[in-house]
Amino acid sequence: MLAAAWCGAALFLASLAYFAYFYLARLGQSVDVAAADIPRAVAVNIGLFSAFALHHSVFARSGAKAWLLRHVPPGSERACYVWLASLLFLAVCLLWQPLPGVAWQATGPARWPLLGLQFGGMVLTLQSAARIDIWDLSGVRQARTARTAGSSAPAAAAPDVSAPPRSATPSSALEVGGPYRWLRHPIYLGWVLLVFGAPTMTTGRLLFATISTLYLVIAIPFEERSLLTEFGPAYGTYQQQVRWRLIPGVW
Repeated sequence: MLAAAWCGAALFLASLAYFAYFYLARLGQSVDVAAADIPRAVAVNIGLFSAFALHHSVFARSGAKAWLLRHVPPGSERACYVWLASLLFLAVCLLWQPLPGVAWQATGPARWPLLGLQFGGMVLTLQSAARIDIWDLSGVRQARTARTAGSSAPAAAAPDVSAPPRSATPSSALEVGGPYRWLRHPIYLGWVLLVFGAPTMTTGRLLFATISTLYLVIAIPFEERSLLTEFGPAYGTYQQQVRWRLIPGVW
């Protein structure tokens, strides 16, 4: 499973690289689409992103986690999640339907503030991601730990099917440094700045930015509920210390 975890990490990086091309090249173009086809294209795009977002909600449910833990080798559950998330994200980018029109287009000096927002979003995203263990996030660390434990452990008896599901690999420590000192979800704010800061906002880019940001707003309360379960009082204290979720001074 360690090889599968490494492949999943590589697939995740590939999906991010393809998204960069998708956002800059494909979403940056306004194409001719018949007016009768626009509602179908919008519906397909919303459905694609909803399918990608839904898997987050499914994996966040304890029942789905318990089922997964019973059916995959120990330490591989995170890698399975990374594989599924990466494939679904690639599907969104590959199957996205083009749309006509441009919502706004900043030229001359007006471009620089928007480019500054995108640059700030990129820096915030990178700084925030650097505070997180990338090997834990990709599932490589869990697979490596399980492999090391398995190779050093004595032969195990046949599993008891009546026993409760295996526990997940222990989570990494709660990150409260860097940008997390001022905002509980700085990576999400970085994403919002990146997708909404485009000087040329085509209709396709605007739809993608709106859907993805709406999903983040809906998902944050559920994610924080899971973090409270995972980290207990430590996360509750962190919520009291860092008031803002996504936008400082607003929410």
